[in-house]
Amino acid sequence: MSAPYRLVGTACLVEVLVPSVFRPTHRRATRPALRTALTVLTATALTAPLALAAPATAASTAPYTATALKLTVPAGDRTCTVDADLYRPAGVDAAHPAPAVMTTNGFGGSKSDGSTAATAKAFASRGYVALAYSGLGFGKSGCPISLDDPEIDGRAASRLVDFLAGVRAADDGTRVDYVTKDRTADGTPDPRVGMIGGSYGGAIQLATAAVDHRVDALVPLITWNDLSYSLDPNNAGRTAGVTGPVPGAYKKEWTGGFFLIGEAQGLLHPSLDPSRTGGAGCLHFVADACRTKRLLDSGRYPADRTAEMLKYARGVSPVSYLKSVKAPTLLVQGEADTLFNLNEATATYRTLKGQGTDTKMIWQSWGHSGGMDKPAPGELDLGKGNLETSYVGRRILAWFDRYLHHRTATDTGPAFAYYRDWAADGDPYGTADAFPAGGAHKLYLSGDGRLVDSRAKVVRGSREYRNWLVPTSHSESSLAGVLGMADPAPYDIRGTALDWTSAPVTGGPLDVAGIPRATLKVISPKAERTQHSADAADRLVLFAKLYDVAPDGSQTLVHRLVAPVRVPDVTRAFTVQLPGIVHRYAPGHRLRFTVAASDGAYKGNRGIKPVTVTSAPGDTGVLELPVVQGGVR
Repeated sequence: MSAPYRLVGTACLVEVLVPSVFRPTHRRATRPALRTALTVLTATALTAPLALAAPATAASTAPYTATALKLTVPAGDRTCTVDADLYRPAGVDAAHPAPAVMTTNGFGGSKSDGSTAATAKAFASRGYVALAYSGLGFGKSGCPISLDDPEIDGRAASRLVDFLAGVRAADDGTRVDYVTKDRTADGTPDPRVGMIGGSYGGAIQLATAAVDHRVDALVPLITWNDLSYSLDPNNAGRTAGVTGPVPGAYKKEWTGGFFLIGEAQGLLHPSLDPSRTGGAGCLHFVADACRTKRLLDSGRYPADRTAEMLKYARGVSPVSYLKSVKAPTLLVQGEADTLFNLNEATATYRTLKGQGTDTKMIWQSWGHSGGMDKPAPGELDLGKGNLETSYVGRRILAWFDRYLHHRTATDTGPAFAYYRDWAADGDPYGTADAFPAGGAHKLYLSGDGRLVDSRAKVVRGSREYRNWLVPTSHSESSLAGVLGMADPAPYDIRGTALDWTSAPVTGGPLDVAGIPRATLKVISPKAERTQHSADAADRLVLFAKLYDVAPDGSQTLVHRLVAPVRVPDVTRAFTVQLPGIVHRYAPGHRLRFTVAASDGAYKGNRGIKPVTVTSAPGDTGVLELPVVQGGVR
C-alpha cells in the first residue's frame, strides 16, 4: 500500500506516492514528478559536499590527462565493476612518480558529478595522480548500495589501491607505474595514497583505511561516526561517543530523502547493471539496509529487531572499526549540519586520538544544512576551489604534503580549529592545542523559568508541558537548506515546551565553542508506567535545544540544532549531550534552554505523556556550556 511521503516538511517541494521501502509505483503520472524531484535532489549538496575547482587553464593546456576505466573487483560475496577516471599530471612517469589521491562521490552522485570530478582535477592540477570513482551502487558502478560497509565498499576500494600500486590492471589492461611507492618489510610495493571526499565519500575513507593499511592520509569531510545515531539519535544514555543501547527519535526527513534517491537510481540512470538489484524488498539497497529502513518507518522498536538494526547500522559505521584505522586523519565537520553533527566528528576524533592515530579536527562553517553554495568569508568555496587562499584548503594541502610527500617539516596546524562567524572580517578561525577548547560554565534551571549562575538563586517551583498527537515544535525542514529553499523560523507552541532564560549577557560577549550538556530530571507517571515495555518506542521522548534571544525578544535556534532524547528512566536524573555549537551571545542577548515535547523533523512520543519539571536549590537541572570567553550572571 502506498502512502504520501513528504520530502521537505513544512517547506515541502514535492509530494510523491511511494511504498514504505520505496518500490516505485508503475503509474506513468508519478514517474515524471518523481524523476524531477530526484534530479533536483541529486544536483544539490546531498551529492556535492566538496567541489574543488582546478586552477584556471586553457582546455588545450590542461596539466593532466584523463582516462576512463573499468575495474572489476571482489566486494563481499559479490563481484562489482567500478567506474573510474584516472588523472595523470603532465610530466609524471615511472622515472618521475607522484603520490596519488583517491576520491569518490557523496550519496547519489558519481565520478562525473560537480564534486568528485572537480576534486580529482584539482589535485591532478597540483601534481597528484588522482583516481575518481563512482561508489558501489552509484553512477555506472555495479552492486547495490551497501552504506560504505568496510567488508564490501572498503574491500572494493582496497582493490583500487592495488591498481595504483601497479599490482593489478584495469579491465582493459591499463596499468599504473608512476605512483610514488615505498617498500614494506616483505618487499611488496606500498603506494603513497591519500583519500578525500565528503559525507558518503568521507566514511568510505575510514572504511578503506580500516581494511588496507597502505592508505597514508585521510581527509573525511562532514561524515558520520555511527549511523544508528545519525538516523535515529538518542542524546541520553550514551555508553561511548554518540553511541548508546537504545534508539532515539527517528530522523525521518533526512533518512527518507536519502532512501528515495537510492531507490530511484533506475529512474535517474536507465539500463542499470543488473548487479545493482537490492534485497529484502528494496530495489537498490542491500537487504540489511532495507530492513533497517523498514524498522525505522514502523515506529516500533521490538528488542530482537532493534538489536539487529543497531548491530548492522554500527557495523557499517566508523564507530565499529576505528580501532583498525592507522592512517593520519584530518577531520572536517560542518557547524551547519543537522544530519551529521559536530558530535559525530568529535567521537571519531577522540577515538583516533586515544589510540595514537595522528588526527586533527576542524569545525568549518558549512555542512549538509547550508552554506555550501555561498560559503562564508575565509571558507573553502565550492565554486572557486580556493585551496591556497582558504583556511581549510591550506590545511588540506599541508596534510597531504606532510603525509604523502613525506615533508616532515610541514606544519599541519593546531589540534582543533573552529569557525567563528562573528570574526569573519578578521581571522575567522579560533584554534586550540586540544579539544575541548574552553572550560565548563554552569547554569541552573530555576522554578520560575530563569537560568541562573548559582544554586542559591534557584527558586522552588514546578512547571508542566503536554505533548499533542501531532508535532508542535519546528526546528527545520531538513532538506530545505540542501535545496536552497526558505524554511519557517523555529517555534514551540505554548504549553508543549518549557524554557529557561538567562539574564542578559553583560561585560563583553559570551563565546561558546564545544558540546553543551544538560543534566535533567523529569516527572511523568504515564511514561513511568510504559518505560519497561519490551518495545523501546514506549519510552518518553523529548527534545532539548539552545536559543539566542535578542534584546527585542526575537529568538534564534543556533543552526536549527536539537538534541532528541529517549529518556532512559524517568525516575532518575539523566544527562543530555546537546549538538556541538560555535556561537557568540552578544552583550544584551540572553540564552534560552528549551525542552520540547516534539519536533516535526522527527518521530516522537507514542501517546500523550505529560511531563513536569521541578526545581529546588539543592535539586535542579544543570546546563553546562563550553565557554571560551565571557560568562553569564
